[in-house]
Amino acid sequence: MKKYFVLILILSAYVHSFSQNENNYLVDKNLPMFLRLADSFVLRHPGAVTYDSIFTETKWNYEQGLILEALYQVYIYTGDVKYFQFIKDNLDQYIETDGKIKTYKFGSFNIDLVNPGRALLYTYKKTGIEKFKIAADTLRKQLKYQPRTPSNGFWHKLIYPNQMWLDGLYMGQPFYALYSKMYNQPEFYEDIIHQFTLIERKTRDKKTGLLYHAWDESKEQSWADPITGRSPNFWGRAMGWYSMALVDVLDILPENYSRRMELKKILQRFAKAIVNYKDKETNIWYQVVDQPAREGNYLEASATSMFAYALAKGANKGYINKKYLTIAKDIFEGLLKNLTRIENTGYINLYNICRSAGLGGTPYRDGSFEYYISEPKRMNDIKGYGPFILAALELHKAGFKFDKISVPKTE
Repeated sequence: MKKYFVLILILSAYVHSFSQNENNYLVDKNLPMFLRLADSFVLRHPGAVTYDSIFTETKWNYEQGLILEALYQVYIYTGDVKYFQFIKDNLDQYIETDGKIKTYKFGSFNIDLVNPGRALLYTYKKTGIEKFKIAADTLRKQLKYQPRTPSNGFWHKLIYPNQMWLDGLYMGQPFYALYSKMYNQPEFYEDIIHQFTLIERKTRDKKTGLLYHAWDESKEQSWADPITGRSPNFWGRAMGWYSMALVDVLDILPENYSRRMELKKILQRFAKAIVNYKDKETNIWYQVVDQPAREGNYLEASATSMFAYALAKGANKGYINKKYLTIAKDIFEGLLKNLTRIENTGYINLYNICRSAGLGGTPYRDGSFEYYISEPKRMNDIKGYGPFILAALELHKAGFKFDKISVPKTE
């Protein structure tokens, strides 16, 4: 796949030739915002790759699953087959003719690697090509054998025993729910609901309503509180992953399934809590959500995009109060005005995206405030750009067009 870097460099040179003339746009400024964002991504990634020349993660990974989900939702809404073609072309690079997933290691029991499974199911349903179903079956088999905590929660990875991270709910549960629905296995809905209710119960702070990043049921990790097992801080993107998982799984579960209401109530509690912590001037959240005044903390784009998406979709679907649509609009406008820039090509750039954050491992990540603010920031990282597209789409569905918002130009 390294050959695609050559294509990226060629495209970059091609883009540069346009940079002196604002009349030559690769992305039409008259398109709705969600399409401007989707096209910015697709045109930046020739060959349907989901990595770039800076972040060269060419393995099967959760970021890939996130952006393919965003593009699939754009495809469903618009009917424009180019977005579906990008998805299929991307998956073809990883799924061999016999259904094996290149670079994927079953035995690592890494729940992150389940996330692209939804794209496999979509593609199999549309094309009928068996290799995509076989690959999806492999990911479903992983969930069957995924190690669990004593309380029956999925471990985040084999190397993180007895730990549940908020991130993992997005990585595993939407695929688990979609597979169960597509193949008439409603008996697994109880397990899906359990994953959400367990981690909310174990990570929710009663005073603020916010959720700590992770929980170690064994309480053995240095980052874990010796009484509760919780990690010590409220990291924005962890809560963002969880909120997106809630609205996506609610979409999948049958409306007559009685325990859907439990997820709605979790979302309602979370929405009420999280909006109290956005910056009042910019409508953006800080990297460590509840400590805006501390030196080094910064306005972070991925968590903010995720919250905008979850609130907009939740309100659109009636899972939370309609007032959250206006709040989501203000959040999205805050991103456009403060953390977004437009190039002369029409490409839209999103800044201040935390590259990554986790707990434990080597070198050891202790979950401290100092750790979270030390992780590098990136531009256009998929973990921010994917939710940015999804938020724009949901707000477009609600009638917000953003055509009067002037996105600042790249200096």
